[in-house]
Amino acid sequence: MKAIHLIHFTLIIFFLISSCSKKIAKREEVFDPEKFIAKAEKLISDKEYEEARKLLIEVKNRDTTKKYAPLAHLKIADSYIKEEELDRGIEEYRRFTELYPDNRFASYAQYQIAMSYFNQIESPDKGSGTAQKALKEFLILKERYPRNPYKETVELRIEKCRNVIADGEFYVGEFYYKKGSFNAAIKRFLGLFESFPEYRRNDEVLFLIGKSYEGLKQKDQAKKYFKILVERYPHSKFVTEAKRRSH
Repeated sequence: MKAIHLIHFTLIIFFLISSCSKKIAKREEVFDPEKFIAKAEKLISDKEYEEARKLLIEVKNRDTTKKYAPLAHLKIADSYIKEEELDRGIEEYRRFTELYPDNRFASYAQYQIAMSYFNQIESPDKGSGTAQKALKEFLILKERYPRNPYKETVELRIEKCRNVIADGEFYVGEFYYKKGSFNAAIKRFLGLFESFPEYRRNDEVLFLIGKSYEGLKQKDQAKKYFKILVERYPHSKFVTEAKRRSH
């Protein structure tokens, strides 16, 4: 008899526990995208990136209204950038612009792609490649989203990218010149002069083109570029020497 009561009692406890577990599970299944995103933002600020992304992915998958899914997608991309997983972040931003090209945050995503490259620019001798990538993405931003809210900043960033790229080309040309590879130097310098007519060191570029032609014993070509230097940059520190060599 005692055994029967014990079994009966055990079954009651089992059903009570089971019922409570179901209620807890049911409470956990309540989906509130705003709360999920807010919690994810807190996790990101605490550098709990993986846990944050789990919540954000759930929002993306369960948001049938598609009201919160785009924002969750952006937060995922942001989390990768903050975690310094730049390639993953760029990939997610790019995916966002493909999925939601007309979304109000599309220009933000494109701007972040450009800035992810821009922030990797270290110096002219190392940053020319990333400057070229950043410049390309900034130009895409201007073309696709002409009303983007970053216009003034973008123009400054574009100018810096162009300067870094031009500096990189100058250093390569200078390397060839010092090495005595004058044809290679001339090719680099001419490309620089034509592609970046506003480059701040173009007076020196013209001077080195002239000297490179002198190195090749092509005096007429050398004089041509010395004269261009004198005409276009009359206040350059290279003018006196250029005048002497052009006569």
